Amino acid sequence: MLHVVKRDGREVNFNAEKIAIAIRKSAKELGYEIKESELLDTVKRVISYIEETESEKVSVEEIQNFVVKALRDSNLPKISAAYESYRTERTKIRELKSDLMTAISKIGVETDRDNANVGNNFSSKLLRIASESNKWHNLSVMPKELAKAHENGDIYYHDLDSYNLTTNCLHIPTKKMLINGFNTGYGTINPPRRIESAAELSCILLQSTQNDMFGGQSHPDFDNDMSEFIEPTREEVKQELIELGIEGDILTELTEKKLRKRVHQAMQGVIYNLNTMHSRAGSQVPFSSVNIGIPKNKDAALVCEIFLLEYEKGLGKGEQPIFPNIIFRVKDGVNREENDPYFYLFKIACRVASKRMNPTFMNIDADFNKEYYDKGYMPATMGCRTYLMSNVNGEPGCEGRGNIAPATINLPRIGIQAGGSEERFFEILDERLELTKKSLLNRYEVLKKLKVKDLPFVAGQGLMKGSENLGPDDSIEPILKQGTWGIGFIGLAETLIALTGKHHGEDDHARELGYKIISYIRDYTNKTTQETHLNWSCYATPAEGLSGKFIKQDKKIFGIIKGVTDKDYYTNSYHVPVYYPISLKRKIDIEAPFHKMCNGGHISYLEVDDMPTEEAIMDIVRYAYRNTNLSYMGINFHIRYCRRCGTYLHEGQHKCPKCESTDIQGISRVTGYLSLDERFGEGKVAERADRVSHDNLHAHTYNE
Repeated sequence: MLHVVKRDGREVNFNAEKIAIAIRKSAKELGYEIKESELLDTVKRVISYIEETESEKVSVEEIQNFVVKALRDSNLPKISAAYESYRTERTKIRELKSDLMTAISKIGVETDRDNANVGNNFSSKLLRIASESNKWHNLSVMPKELAKAHENGDIYYHDLDSYNLTTNCLHIPTKKMLINGFNTGYGTINPPRRIESAAELSCILLQSTQNDMFGGQSHPDFDNDMSEFIEPTREEVKQELIELGIEGDILTELTEKKLRKRVHQAMQGVIYNLNTMHSRAGSQVPFSSVNIGIPKNKDAALVCEIFLLEYEKGLGKGEQPIFPNIIFRVKDGVNREENDPYFYLFKIACRVASKRMNPTFMNIDADFNKEYYDKGYMPATMGCRTYLMSNVNGEPGCEGRGNIAPATINLPRIGIQAGGSEERFFEILDERLELTKKSLLNRYEVLKKLKVKDLPFVAGQGLMKGSENLGPDDSIEPILKQGTWGIGFIGLAETLIALTGKHHGEDDHARELGYKIISYIRDYTNKTTQETHLNWSCYATPAEGLSGKFIKQDKKIFGIIKGVTDKDYYTNSYHVPVYYPISLKRKIDIEAPFHKMCNGGHISYLEVDDMPTEEAIMDIVRYAYRNTNLSYMGINFHIRYCRRCGTYLHEGQHKCPKCESTDIQGISRVTGYLSLDERFGEGKVAERADRVSHDNLHAHTYNE
């Protein structure tokens, strides 16, 4: 009795009919009706080959090898080739199933940390299981050349699970949506009259938008948009006081006092909601950003001020709010200098940042921002560093637009493969750029098959530019033409070490080469914009989970290379390595030129000791924005507070000085957003451990 050993180790009785079935299927693929005599002859040959082994057991792989040999010996080479193809596909499917089952088993224990905002609850795990399934589906149906580039680590297609389902991120046209009202699917939400209602609905906008997309969302002009609802609220308060018989100067005084209290309640509601309400099937709170700081009137200034003050208070026990990421826009003549009308807002922003690590800061005087500001368009960005202003297919600006999809090139691998040759480096880079473009164009072709009804809120309710006048069954292609297609990069520092032996923070030649490389990518995206009439951009990839993925793959291929693959992460985009001792001034000066090159999004981090003072934050921001073209920055330090009572701890303290609890929560910046320490992925945990402060490492300071 002959037994067949299955791939899982089970032994079953040999069944010749299964061989016949597989051969028939292979012949059918060719449109060839195999004769029964040919089929019988082939099966007999297989049996004879098995008998020659004189073994009581034979593996599935051995049988398949004998089938190929028998088909060739039976003078059926075409069927043999078809059978081998069938065999390869079956093997691929089995491997996909095996990998998927392994991934699902791991998710059942704990979700991964590619995204530091994802929790570990039932909804998170279920969403991750669906995510893994669709990743494999999308890889299996895309052109093999593209799938191979992603699988082997040459290029990374962000959010592969959403490749065929939706787009990345959006700057919400907040004012338009609130004034016109909207429908989340269960009925119409009328335009609000009170600031409290407007604030609450601003959170619903973020939540509902995120449920239609895979990335983050922003209110690009929050203080000015919310100011529309201050005057109606003021009038309501005033009428209530008049009905109580109050008049004269006391009426004005009490009206403003009660109004301010109501704005406080509204802004507190925003902070609380964005840290408690969940999106994406309950797996996470919304990835939200709020742009403020350049008020057009006193009511907008009031919103800005009180929003910062409420964020400063924190949550119920004073805990650190994770969301929203706040972008405070800084401009000479508006708020940057002491004689500016809104300087007091800048001071508050610096004070809050010195305690909360938020807001981050955006320089409206950077020449590429000022260009649009002077034309009446307000620049904005996100914590996930999505930036866009130019538009080859219509009016510039960011409202109603976002990054459609990014793909990231593994720059350090090209540096290694070039073997120290700059000429060879740019030859390989050309190949990868072309492949990345091809992948994004393939994604475009896939996404344009989606209809408006597939993105029922963001497209169906007209949040996305290009959705005007589209019906539920219309293609979303007009929307795809309004957003940007980002070609990103990671690990410039390691790339330069591979090419020159040093990174851009320690060597002039390496730095100039770094500028040349990123300028080359930007020039390529500019050229591609003209060729395709789509908006292409050079994207400084945040690289949260990717920082560890690429280097893990490269270690397997190239081994340990000092300064390149000898860590557990690649350095974020164009940043000077976190472990390198450098002054704040020097880091700002080196990284500033990259901001203009990276028109798809950028940020620079400045690491400081413990909690800096308000004055220190102000000095850093003013140096950068008075002297360089640096646009978007975050000032980093480690926040630690007691979970029991909310008291903040200084570095080195391991017990709460107030209640003596040792239950301490740590908060760090992961890419642009803040995150709980325990939610960092493997690569980011290693990177955070290597971070050194930039402030007291050299004699000269940023004030020079």
